[in-house]
Amino acid sequence: MSNSNAKKTGSYVHFITVTGILSAAAFVLQLIEFPVPMFMPTFIKLDFSDLPALLGAFSAGPLSGVLIELIKNLLHVTVSGSFGVGELSNFILGAIFTGIAGLMYKRKKSKMNALIASITGAIVMGLISFPSNLFVVYPVYYNFMPKDVIVAAYQAILPSVDSIEKCLLLFNVPFTIIKGFLNVILCFLIYKPLSPILKGRH
Repeated sequence: MSNSNAKKTGSYVHFITVTGILSAAAFVLQLIEFPVPMFMPTFIKLDFSDLPALLGAFSAGPLSGVLIELIKNLLHVTVSGSFGVGELSNFILGAIFTGIAGLMYKRKKSKMNALIASITGAIVMGLISFPSNLFVVYPVYYNFMPKDVIVAAYQAILPSVDSIEKCLLLFNVPFTIIKGFLNVILCFLIYKPLSPILKGRH
């Protein structure tokens, strides 16, 4: 086997290994979710399952990040009661977040660009969450929880909201962006010590 072929094979094996391990970590983190009742209705929970996907996007490329988002949600649909709708939305938003961050970082690999890339990804993810929830997720949830009941859950926190559109704009969009920022902070805290392992230099 030539050096170039050996290098390609090694890169492929590394990609599969990193993506697989981080997908498992993302699935576990997706199961560890908790409500933030002071800021969001209790049926919306916070988790850090985008963190492994962001790590994968930086260490193995944007495709790894997107695949991690896909795999974790395919696994999660087997244990959730959302009929795949929640997982579909989570995949779309997570793929946007990590895909944008990974693509921007791939073009210029610097710490500052990684920060700009991941913050950009988080903001775009938050903006896309509005139509994603409005047209995909919540219409399905209306079959199990009437729209007025959902709005009432938001009104318990902010009485002035009187429509789903306002609820999503004032609560879900900022929440999604902040969730992305929290994952970015954690990523920057742990990426350097994990970098040798993630890049196959341990």
